[in-house]
Amino acid sequence: MVRSQVHLPSIAGACLILAASTSSATPPTHSVDVDQVVQRWVQATRANLDLAIQYGYRERIHDDDGTKTYDVILIDGSPFKRLVSVDDRPLTHELARKEEQRFERAKAERADESPDEKAERLADYRKDFARAHRILEQMPRAFQYTLQSTQKIGARKAYVLHAVPRKSYDPPSIAAEVLTGMQGQFWIDTKSYQLIRAVAHVLKSVTIDGFLATVQPGTEFELEQKAIAPGLWLPTHFQIRSHSRILFFFPHHIDQDRTFSNYRRESSPANINRHAS
Repeated sequence: MVRSQVHLPSIAGACLILAASTSSATPPTHSVDVDQVVQRWVQATRANLDLAIQYGYRERIHDDDGTKTYDVILIDGSPFKRLVSVDDRPLTHELARKEEQRFERAKAERADESPDEKAERLADYRKDFARAHRILEQMPRAFQYTLQSTQKIGARKAYVLHAVPRKSYDPPSIAAEVLTGMQGQFWIDTKSYQLIRAVAHVLKSVTIDGFLATVQPGTEFELEQKAIAPGLWLPTHFQIRSHSRILFFFPHHIDQDRTFSNYRRESSPANINRHAS
């Protein structure tokens, strides 16, 4: 089940688990080594995850309950989500005051942490990235990829890969089992091997978050990314249209659209890793 407070790495990881203009399609050429394309894409995404942990950003979330926009700020190495608008309107004076108090309280609490408390907080932050890394490493093994075409997306040329579950794949963990129930289409930049766009569909019921939720067939995920800095691509848009069953009994519908902007580097690997190992 996707939670409203999940952070950026979880979003990226979710899309890995599972088109911009797409004109000028051309058939695939036999000279393209699809396995090499996938390996270089995984390598590029691994590097993105290693850098993403240092970045704050702005996140706009639209769902059935309306629209909320947050500044995701790194306070002493881990994120704090500060509400900045509701339904694209500025906060009321009272709500803005409460958010400011909540922000100042979080800064004070983190400043007063013991070394062990800080290490635990930073380790929790890194768990999402570690989970995404583990799923990412399974991507070449879990799917059979075919090159459908090459397409122009804006100024970039992309390989269009179609992925279906590999019948011989034996998932090494519960988290990896979700890959057996999905198929996807991936647009990979032909020069940088970065993921430009991904669309994934749930083919059969898959369980996530341990055994607490099951995502039903027909659920669809969509992710778009762009270059944020040299060698770094991060999500700009994520959408999920989902039907899930919580605790196997209670239906739950999610139709959520997230956009990401204003990325800025707010921490360094040394600041995070010093207390998180």
